[in-house]
Amino acid sequence: MFRTSLRNVLAHKGRLLMTMLAVLLGVAFLCATLVFTDTFAEAYRKSSERSFEYVDVAIRPGRAPEGAPPGTRPALTQDLLHAVARLPEARTVIGSVTGFTAIAGKDATPAGQGWSTRGANYYPGQDGADPRYPLARGRAPENAGEIMIDAESAERTGYEVGDTVRVSVDGPILKEKLVGVFTTDDGEVSAGGTLTLFDTATAQRLFAEPDEFHEITAKATSGVSQAALQTAVEKVLPAGADTFTGDSLAHDQAVRVESSISDLRSTLLVFAGIALFVGVFLIANTFTMLTAQRTRDLALLRAIGASRRQITRSVLVEALLIGAGAGCAGVVAGIGVGAGLRSLIGLFGAGDQVLPDGPLVITPVSVAVSLSVGVLVTMAAAWLPARRAGRIPPVAAISAVHAQATSKSLAVRTIVGAFLSAAGAAAVLAGTGMGVDDGQYVIGLGASALLIGVFVLTPMLSRPFVAAVTPLLRRMGAPGKLARENALRNPRRTAATASALTIGLAIITGLTVIATSSQEATDARATATLRADYVIRMGNYDDLSVQVEDTLKAAGGVTAVSPLREVPARVADSPTFLTGVDASVIGDLLRPEFTRGSLSAFGAGGAVVDAGTAAGHGWTIGTVLPVTFPDGNHGRVTVRGTYQDTDLLHGLVIDTSLLDPHLRTRTAASVLVKTAHGPSGAAKNSIVKALGNSPAILVQSKQDVSTSIAQNITMMLYLLYGLLAMAVIVAVLGVVNTLVMSIAERSAEIGMLRAIGLDRRGVRRMVRLESLVISLFGATLGTGLGLFFGWAGVRLLTADTPAYRLILPWGQIALVLALATVIGVVAAVWPARNAARLDMLTAIQSG
Repeated sequence: MFRTSLRNVLAHKGRLLMTMLAVLLGVAFLCATLVFTDTFAEAYRKSSERSFEYVDVAIRPGRAPEGAPPGTRPALTQDLLHAVARLPEARTVIGSVTGFTAIAGKDATPAGQGWSTRGANYYPGQDGADPRYPLARGRAPENAGEIMIDAESAERTGYEVGDTVRVSVDGPILKEKLVGVFTTDDGEVSAGGTLTLFDTATAQRLFAEPDEFHEITAKATSGVSQAALQTAVEKVLPAGADTFTGDSLAHDQAVRVESSISDLRSTLLVFAGIALFVGVFLIANTFTMLTAQRTRDLALLRAIGASRRQITRSVLVEALLIGAGAGCAGVVAGIGVGAGLRSLIGLFGAGDQVLPDGPLVITPVSVAVSLSVGVLVTMAAAWLPARRAGRIPPVAAISAVHAQATSKSLAVRTIVGAFLSAAGAAAVLAGTGMGVDDGQYVIGLGASALLIGVFVLTPMLSRPFVAAVTPLLRRMGAPGKLARENALRNPRRTAATASALTIGLAIITGLTVIATSSQEATDARATATLRADYVIRMGNYDDLSVQVEDTLKAAGGVTAVSPLREVPARVADSPTFLTGVDASVIGDLLRPEFTRGSLSAFGAGGAVVDAGTAAGHGWTIGTVLPVTFPDGNHGRVTVRGTYQDTDLLHGLVIDTSLLDPHLRTRTAASVLVKTAHGPSGAAKNSIVKALGNSPAILVQSKQDVSTSIAQNITMMLYLLYGLLAMAVIVAVLGVVNTLVMSIAERSAEIGMLRAIGLDRRGVRRMVRLESLVISLFGATLGTGLGLFFGWAGVRLLTADTPAYRLILPWGQIALVLALATVIGVVAAVWPARNAARLDMLTAIQSG
């Protein structure tokens, strides 16, 4: 029986080619996902790794003591560092200060975009060297105005010791002298970031406060454990400071990295599963048709002694051989796709380095899992056809036909499909009324049940669809009528072929509706209330220096400037953030939608608050709110208006004249600018030049903000389209395979049609129309389901974000249907050609 199975595979290798391609694509997708995520995980792990070679115990600020001003944290001072250094258990103690630092290359473009552009302090020990940063050339920075950069950044930018480097920390340009280049095993640097080192006093001035550190690390003396050193350090800690051992930090780091990777891996595996699921339809359809075409052969084997189990096993062995062969090829293809996927995402990143560097990671587990899944999916899809083959009675060897599906079985299938569809639709509708956290799972389960139910119902649904397009088919003459009859002849086959396309297009359409609606809502939140010509931000969205505001106010052609400060405070004994704006001009820069009051009533001593916050606390117009400012002083503000929050404006908003006196350092999350003649290239260039062509600052018009939002969502959507393209390709192969095998099954019939006058052109048209009917049926069903899923997704998001509203992308929907038409035409090219080339006499004799 094994030799028989092998002979059958070789005898039908042409018909099984499409099946093997479907398995190959599914396995390739799965293998590519595993290889890509393993590669990304290893590179990301490396990029996120912080060397703990010099860390046995780390001291970090914890929570502020009870009653401390809002936003304050315990300070790690120079005195604390000296106290730790005096401990006999501590051998080496280092104080660290870090912050954002952008470097401009010699071509004025920012260096190190995409991952991390950081600054830190060089902390020399007793020997005058910082063991974390070995010198490659030059010397360490000793005074303000001197920096070192990492060797990789120096090579990338072309800077040499002695050059002047343009650097930005919080907006304004600093011109620093490069005095040294160092090497480092910092993962973020190896991933494409930059690391700039200042002397400790300068770093503290730029990133913290004089004589304060963000972290103090200690290395234990020989023979002292990390736990013993931690115990000793805790005896000299100030209130609120926390200690961590190097081992616990390394473990926490590994957990964070794995958590970040698991979400990406899960998402990609879902789409790999979709491709394999779609492939199941093709495989099952192929083996069902092969079994039907070999009824006499299988019955003859039964007649000469083969048992039912042997027949079933022979079909499963065929599936095993196909799955193994296609699986091996799929693994090889998947490795190539996994390597190429990084470059593809790099293109989506608009030139920024989105993924860290690293070697391609191919693990035995990825190869074994991909190959095993390919074989198991193929055998599982062939199981039902194999069982049907085993039930073929020996008497079928002398019969012209074998028993077809009974009307009773179709009725049972219809009942089951209707139940699943109704239950799935009800679950989706119920989920839309829940919150996002719970509703997404209910909708997901309901959508799965609805998809399965519709698949079960497709034989019944195919009949009314074919009836609807019958008037169009009749206009095509005899080929059109024959195509209609062929589509209706075996509704199960038509349904199975169309279902693969239905699933892919349902997901694509649903995602398109959700993405389009999300883009519209996000754009509205970010720009609908914006009247300013430009929004000024830091490239990493950190706070801007007050020098940026002062520079812009003095710039020519600028008519209004307001910062948007966001600072921690306590309002009515609740921790919150205050937003400070210039009340005298904010009305010219923003136009929020007010539910009560307006910006005209906003001024000194007053405040406006977003409607959600006001409702949550029970605040109304006239409510007097006690405020504890960041410096610990107290004040009162009166609510004079409530508005709908946006990305730019939210929370409790007060005038900067009331807020600024309580700030140690004035910064702004962003600065809004109005120019005399509106946004233009010249106005933008003037602002950029006034800010010193800083590599750290973004100058965005309203259109720039909208475009950046659209790019992010479009990038995500294109990535999903790319992933789902595999499923659509498998669906196309299914249409081709069904037509090829159907023509082989109907060769005698086609020969007879040729004999009674149907020419080759008519045969080709008949096959093309049949393919077109199947493709349009799957596309129509998939588009309808996708619109329903998209509506449900938007409705669910609307529950938490009222700005969301349903946007139907009619252009994309029309494109999907046009794509289905193209699929139908292209898929029929090869089968139609084969059908037209059949020899009439040979075809008739084959019957």
